[in-house]
Amino acid sequence: MNILAWIVLGLIAGAIAKAIYPGNQGGGILGTLILGIIGAFVGGSVYNLLTTGSLSLTAAGLSIGGIVVAVIGAIIALAIYYAFTRRSATY
Repeated sequence: MNILAWIVLGLIAGAIAKAIYPGNQGGGILGTLILGIIGAFVGGSVYNLLTTGSLSLTAAGLSIGGIVVAVIGAIIALAIYYAFTRRSATY
């Protein structure tokens, strides 16, 4: 997949994932793009694991199914990110 398709998929998947995930996520357009691209890799890898039984680093393609997989992967990436960066407020 060429770089333009990666950018488009990243923006679409990142924006949808940020709209679905509860709370306020910062990061601007660059953060949304990176989130979407990471989501495409996470979603593509999980989809490949579920369908073939082998874990490999693959990305979702630029199609309706690819966008759905990338959005699910981006939501998973957001959840993991916030699970590790959330700090408890102990006073």
